[in-house]
Amino acid sequence: MKRLPTLKQLQYLVALAETRHFRRAAELCFITQSTLSAGIRDLESVLEVEVAERTNRQVLLTRVGERIAEKARELLRDAEDVMDIARASRAPMTGEIRLGVIPTIGPFFLPTVMPALRARFQGLKLYLREDRTLQLLSRLADGELDLAVIALPFDTGDFRVEVLFEDELLLACARNHPLAGKEAIDLESLDIDQLILLEEGHCLRDQTLEFCPDRNLRTSSPFEATSLHTLVQMVAADIGVALIPKLAVDASITNGANVALARTKMPAFRQIGVAWRSSSLRTQDFQTLTRFFREIFTRLS
Repeated sequence: MKRLPTLKQLQYLVALAETRHFRRAAELCFITQSTLSAGIRDLESVLEVEVAERTNRQVLLTRVGERIAEKARELLRDAEDVMDIARASRAPMTGEIRLGVIPTIGPFFLPTVMPALRARFQGLKLYLREDRTLQLLSRLADGELDLAVIALPFDTGDFRVEVLFEDELLLACARNHPLAGKEAIDLESLDIDQLILLEEGHCLRDQTLEFCPDRNLRTSSPFEATSLHTLVQMVAADIGVALIPKLAVDASITNGANVALARTKMPAFRQIGVAWRSSSLRTQDFQTLTRFFREIFTRLS
């Protein structure tokens, strides 16, 4: 029988590919550096090729090493799926789920669902990661995440996506702004120069621009915010106006701030959805989790 590399050796290679450093790769695998080095040498012996070039300053993967590392990620993801099958057969909604969430949702979504989630599914352990949408989907594709809670519309490729609910976008301005006190705002009449956006990379930026009178506007504003909380403070300082998700408003993001809120005449919405790999063997668990999230927010709306 042909001698094959072990999953442990492949784990070492993937860690080395990610860190490009033997010590950091060893820390990632919770082993000593000497154990990792020996594992990589054993892997090279099995494969009969060199997968890494070692220098004093860094580690460079060879071309074949890069290709093998990419395939190793797929094999390790498949191995995790095998464990998921076994876990699901013992009891559904147990074990670990690695959930990614974007910054314009996480701080307002998670405090609402986490207490009820722990009470309902006591055998489930949720690991959370906050990042922007593109980074979350990349980690989802690589198997580093199981699920991602994102805002739509967004190009999600081949991922399976389930919509949880619609999140209205409200116009926020300072209390002394001419628009303050109006019941509904016509975005078509809005001075585009007043609009404050989140910085590039936030999907809420693009979704906001979709509702602007000039839909071709893609240039950087002189004032941009790094987070929703900063955006609210900039509005409160009367630097400009912004579209704020109702999800964040309901979570008290504008409480105590010099901010007035109004709906838009043509309602502006984003959708909150959950994405996972179509090939995942835990689809049944993820559907259960999706129904649970919907149940929570239907009850609150």
